[in-house]
Amino acid sequence: MIESPGAVLAVLTGIAAFYFWLERKTGWKLFQYVVPLIWIYATPMVLRNVGVLPEASPTYDVLRQYGLPMFIVLLLISVDVGAAVRVMGKGVGVMLMGTAGIVIGAPVGYFFVHGWLDPEAWRGFGALAGSWIGGTGNMAAAQAALETPADQFGLAVLADTVIYVGWLPLLLVSKNFATKFNKWSGVAADRVQKMDEAAALEAKEEKAPSIQDALYLAAIAAGVTWFASWLAPQLPEIKPVLSTSTWMVLLVSTFGILLSFTPAKRIPSSHNLAMAIVYVFVARMGATASLEGLAQAPAFLLGAGIWILVHGLFCLAGAYIFKVDVHSAAIASAANVGGAASAPVVAAYHRESLVPVSILMALLGYAMGNYLAIVAGTLCRWVGGA
Repeated sequence: MIESPGAVLAVLTGIAAFYFWLERKTGWKLFQYVVPLIWIYATPMVLRNVGVLPEASPTYDVLRQYGLPMFIVLLLISVDVGAAVRVMGKGVGVMLMGTAGIVIGAPVGYFFVHGWLDPEAWRGFGALAGSWIGGTGNMAAAQAALETPADQFGLAVLADTVIYVGWLPLLLVSKNFATKFNKWSGVAADRVQKMDEAAALEAKEEKAPSIQDALYLAAIAAGVTWFASWLAPQLPEIKPVLSTSTWMVLLVSTFGILLSFTPAKRIPSSHNLAMAIVYVFVARMGATASLEGLAQAPAFLLGAGIWILVHGLFCLAGAYIFKVDVHSAAIASAANVGGAASAPVVAAYHRESLVPVSILMALLGYAMGNYLAIVAGTLCRWVGGA
């Protein structure tokens, strides 16, 4: 067994780095269907269950106490609401409709399957809602906020991957129905051209980060983490939803969003640094998980399947209400369900000029995900009678 905290950290970071290196080095199509996230989660889980990694380690505690709030702040600093609205216009409305579909679809799916699931499964649905509104970082943050058990978080990671494999091709194929879809939704003939022009005006290259930039980001993230760590225990707890952990996530999320309206937004590479910490944190989650919850996987996946259909219906309704083209609708859904990793893929397939704004839309999901994941999880708890 690996006991040293330094060795545990080396293993977790090494696993996260290895799978991204393997994906880039080999170009295997396997990673299009089973993304690095699930490997980064599953490998430490196996190592822990066979006795290579310890069940408890100071490394796990440090990552939870400091790594989690720091990556939340870094993720949210780069949110640019104004740019997304200027380019996508009513397309942002479709994304918000899709987000509403995630929040409402969670208790709908949970209603049909909660009888076969652990009573704590509502927390797993809340963690999955974080991923489907924002991304992997929101999923990890929601896990901490809702205090999701490790086995339920594992089911959320599994469902996230399985549903993604089926949903992404549908978003890509939708391009083939652009003419019929746009006629059905009543989209204006010049909408796509106007989006292209607006996207060109917003296009900008991010400069390479300097040592000073890295220090600024570290200071901001550490400062917010320290202040939120002091403030969260002072606020009232309302169990089982509103705990000190929940307050911590809500506080750093709010501070991160407020910072996005300051010059801190222009410091380069905050997103990349945040995602690096996120994947190490996901490896940490795998190392603290067990294999006990896998028996519930079929019911959990069925609930997630019903859930994603509700999201799809909300996206279609949004496209019809706001008279939006199929490209915007597909990107809006991808910005929710796939986050910043998948939205550009869908955008590049539909209309390459929209790749930058697809990332901006995904960042909007980051801003909403931590709050709404708690709401979705709470709705599931009420449906399940917990």
